[in-house]
Amino acid sequence: MSDDESAVHRERLKSALWYTIGKAVDNVGVELDVNATPQFIGALTEMVFSQVELVAKDLESFANHAGRTTVSTDDVLLLTRRNQALGEIIKEKVEEEARKRGDKEKPVKKKK
Repeated sequence: MSDDESAVHRERLKSALWYTIGKAVDNVGVELDVNATPQFIGALTEMVFSQVELVAKDLESFANHAGRTTVSTDDVLLLTRRNQALGEIIKEKVEEEARKRGDKEKPVKKKK
């Protein structure tokens, strides 16, 4: 992918994120009877996009460190190591999906 294509792709992703965040903010705004400015939605979009980029880089690094080219659930669980509540939610989802598929994969390890 060329730099131009990459920039266009990045802007399309950011636009889709802006739209989705705008809809979510509108829904919450209706519930709470408050309004959000376009500047707020733009700033929130930039913050979320930056966080997603960091998460993606971390996941890629974890997979590369393990000698893999594909991100696995183990990488995602490693990413949640500083957020125990999030880690537990993701572990439950992984286990639930494994049960649905009838997977014989190794179970998610519980923290001691």
